[in-house]
Amino acid sequence: MLRVAVVGSGPSGVYTAQALLNQSLVPEVRVHVLDRLSTPYGLVRYGVAPDHEKIKSLQNSLRAVLEDERVAFVGHVQIGGADGVPPARLAELYHAVVYCVGAAADRPLAVPGEELPGSCSATRFVSWYSAHPDSAPDDFALRARSAVVIGVGNVAVDVARILARGADELRATDVPPAALGALAGSRVREVHIVGRRGPSQARFTTKELRELGALPGARILVDPAELARDPAYAASDGLPLPAVVRRNLEVLRGWAVRGEPAPSGAVYDRSGATHEPYGPSGAVYGPSGAVSDGGRRIRLRFFLRPVELLERGGRVAGVRFARTVPDGAGGVQDTDTYEDIEAQLVLRAVGYRGVELPGLPFDPVRGTVPHAAGRVLRDGVPSPGEYVAGWIKRGPTGVIGSNRSCAKETVASLIEDAPLLARRPAADDPLAVLRAWGQRPVEWDGWLSIERAEEALGRSLGRGPVKIPDWSGLLAAARGEER
Repeated sequence: MLRVAVVGSGPSGVYTAQALLNQSLVPEVRVHVLDRLSTPYGLVRYGVAPDHEKIKSLQNSLRAVLEDERVAFVGHVQIGGADGVPPARLAELYHAVVYCVGAAADRPLAVPGEELPGSCSATRFVSWYSAHPDSAPDDFALRARSAVVIGVGNVAVDVARILARGADELRATDVPPAALGALAGSRVREVHIVGRRGPSQARFTTKELRELGALPGARILVDPAELARDPAYAASDGLPLPAVVRRNLEVLRGWAVRGEPAPSGAVYDRSGATHEPYGPSGAVYGPSGAVSDGGRRIRLRFFLRPVELLERGGRVAGVRFARTVPDGAGGVQDTDTYEDIEAQLVLRAVGYRGVELPGLPFDPVRGTVPHAAGRVLRDGVPSPGEYVAGWIKRGPTGVIGSNRSCAKETVASLIEDAPLLARRPAADDPLAVLRAWGQRPVEWDGWLSIERAEEALGRSLGRGPVKIPDWSGLLAAARGEER
């Protein structure tokens, strides 16, 4: 029998377990899916927006893998760190270990003022409204009037949509009560989504983009002059563009020609001389296409690079952007024009980054574990029994489904190595050893108890299941204790 530990119960970890079950060369495989959290599903539970029910339903297919009799979910087990099990010791318990630990850190802007109160990562904001137990209570300056989201990927669109969506619409989701109450009291009326490059280089999907235009009571504002600066946008009818880019440009073009123009922020050059706004900031209309005067405004901005977060009264008060233009080589370059956008809340959504797991080799430049087809490399040589899959293997790229092929490649390497791996010693009862080492695993029955507790919490609030947002509550629920 081949015993394998998969560290991480998000999509990459569960797809790795599934690939191990589906291979036919090694008939007897037993998989322990370990996770630091007491709950499974990783970013599907704690990263997918609560109003994306279809994507969140992916939990059902992940659940089917974890319920297989050859697989065991083992939550609340720390690997690495001062209180965790070192990778070298974990390797003593299994014939092979596959690390699927994702990319937990966000990329900084590296500009002055980034650490001001009111400025934080979109990752932290997502964790807050997703009830991640590591998330500290916060109101995220929702008493702000204006918010700036820096980045033009799906995460940026998600957080902007949550800021612009009414709390009543989120009541049917699993958003925890504290976050729902804070969103209900939000005074944010202006949300800017800002990218340093053009619309053809934005990373959001068309589905996410269109959802912004379907928000009740929200107005979309797009700057036609900014769109026109993108060479692909200007010549999109004659260029062989990727399908998603072409569809995105069609949506933006439709928004840009509707409604009435609206003013932009303060614009000035290096001398400090103020100019008229840089073109109209765009079309204003509601979901039906009719011009709307109420609700919240969402401004999609392009060719603006953040250079400084502005301060007033010890908090963030705005963002200073340098106007950029295409450089002819696929990138952008600064001009002598700047624009200040008022904001009392700034969320950066410019990408994720892998975090070093003590005891594993790590490439600090790429933010990944060095590997060859999923085999962990130590000093350039494959380390027997150690593998990686997911974002810690390839970097934070692709969509959830990209993890399937990634996992299959890693598992193919593992199965190729299986004859040698099977000769390694492995524990008959790894969980007993983990407990002896001070870990307190939450197994599948414990997770089912958490599910029941979240259903009960939702019923008490007149809602569907509502997530328990804190460590103590989750662990008490896993033990079947009432709060």
